[in-house]
Amino acid sequence: MRKIQSENLAQLLNQLRFTPLKKRKKQLAEAEKLLDIIDTDKEYPFAFVCFRITGFQPKGPILSEVIKGKDLAEDLRIFISKLSGQLAEPVGILNEKIYSIEELAAELSVSIKTINRWRKRGLPVRKFIFDDGKKRFGFTQSAVDKFLKSNAEPAEKAGKFERMTNREKQKIIRMAADLADKTTMSRYQIIKRISEKVGRCHETIRYTLFNYEKSNPEKSIFKKGWGVINSEQAAELYRLYKQGVDIKKLMRRLGKSKSSIYRIINRRRARALMAKKIEYILSDEFLQADAENKILYLPVSYKSERPPKPAGSSLAEYLRELQNTSVLNREREVELFRRYNYLKYLACINRAGMKPAEVLSRRLEKIEKYLAEAESIKKMLIEANLRLTVNIARKHTRNETTLMELISEGNISLMKAVEKFDYTKGFRFSTYASWVIAKDFAKKIPADRAWTDKAGAAALKDVERDMRIDEAIDFGALEQARRSLVEVIRNDLNEREQYIILNHFGLIGTTVKKKKKTLQQIGEDLKLSKERVRQIELLALQQLRQLLSMEQFGLLTEE
Repeated sequence: MRKIQSENLAQLLNQLRFTPLKKRKKQLAEAEKLLDIIDTDKEYPFAFVCFRITGFQPKGPILSEVIKGKDLAEDLRIFISKLSGQLAEPVGILNEKIYSIEELAAELSVSIKTINRWRKRGLPVRKFIFDDGKKRFGFTQSAVDKFLKSNAEPAEKAGKFERMTNREKQKIIRMAADLADKTTMSRYQIIKRISEKVGRCHETIRYTLFNYEKSNPEKSIFKKGWGVINSEQAAELYRLYKQGVDIKKLMRRLGKSKSSIYRIINRRRARALMAKKIEYILSDEFLQADAENKILYLPVSYKSERPPKPAGSSLAEYLRELQNTSVLNREREVELFRRYNYLKYLACINRAGMKPAEVLSRRLEKIEKYLAEAESIKKMLIEANLRLTVNIARKHTRNETTLMELISEGNISLMKAVEKFDYTKGFRFSTYASWVIAKDFAKKIPADRAWTDKAGAAALKDVERDMRIDEAIDFGALEQARRSLVEVIRNDLNEREQYIILNHFGLIGTTVKKKKKTLQQIGEDLKLSKERVRQIELLALQQLRQLLSMEQFGLLTEE
């Protein structure tokens, strides 16, 4: 069974483990009701899904997730299966008949494969504890009756299915061998001819012959192989293709047609894309009808140049190269982040519901093009902010860590910041990136170490004029963020909580010159103990954690 694709739905399932048993049973029933009404051609906000299952409206960024009906139906089936596994009850204590998969197949005279196909069409299944003490999938009589009533035609058709006898299989094998020996018909034509004569579907004939040749390799019916290659061969083929090996060489190497080679390659490309984690910041702009024209077909107003590489070069050389890198104004920065996230959004939308066995080349090319362009813009954003890393590394230098190592670490943090930055909030990227890099440095570098590399210090001094702090950290944006914080605090906290937060975190005064008070001083002002002030502060911070964005909360608690 595959995993739940929606991260929010998977997280909800994980959270339900801590919900009381009675409530979980109710939530399981609600999930089954929801699955019953899902239209696979529509889209559903996760907020709607969460509310239908739990009765609660979620908060925060998960509100923006929209799930395609087809994907949601599959995710809900897995959700119900896993949740019912937590709540599995013995079949004996229930008031209705419970069928195992095998029992239901026998009862309805269909194959187990048919039962599994019906599950995908909406036949509800839960896990139960059967008489042997093991948990297995089971179907309630009421669920089966309801499904058969709603799906009378396929159920009736499947009920007429008869398994092939060994005599029939032998007849099919003889017919195939005779046609292959006496005619020039292709494999497909032979299977089609037999299918028409014996009244079995094409796939049944193909599967019968495939199994026979697999079990009797010395008695091959067809001169050419089945064209099936193993996963190792497919992986090697894809590796050679990416290295630029000519298709004709690959055809000769594996003895396959051009279309077969491309089919194998496309399946590998599709699987690689499906396994790739793509995260983006959703904006209302993306959902507008003319979004593509407005966002993609405007020129990108920034020229990317080859970024300097700190590894393997001297500090002075690296810093000199940085002097030639361009910086972004606010308008260009927003433009690039909008385009960057929209491209990843388009990649996700086009990837949704993709099946490796059926995907077309042009669909893969479109997704790969979106991701390649997004990666190019990411490099632009990183290059434009490399000076920022140097400025922050300079403040965190220690005697056992060279500045070049710090810059390399900081550039990794910068890359993460580009991925996570929410440009729709109105902050400058430098404000958020400064916080991310500084936090990462604080985790990695012990506080009692000081850096004393004179050569590095001299090199920094030479380029200090070109590393203006106002290029690295936007104090205007910081001041704007500070004012936003104060506004939220004054609107949502009571008078005592406001006093504690504003004074303890230095929101009285300016960004450059903060006025802070210790918990002891605040306690004296309010005639409370230090411990009581701490308790009130913790409660207030919990409230603010729900109200503020990640950037705002980080700026609030930053020392």
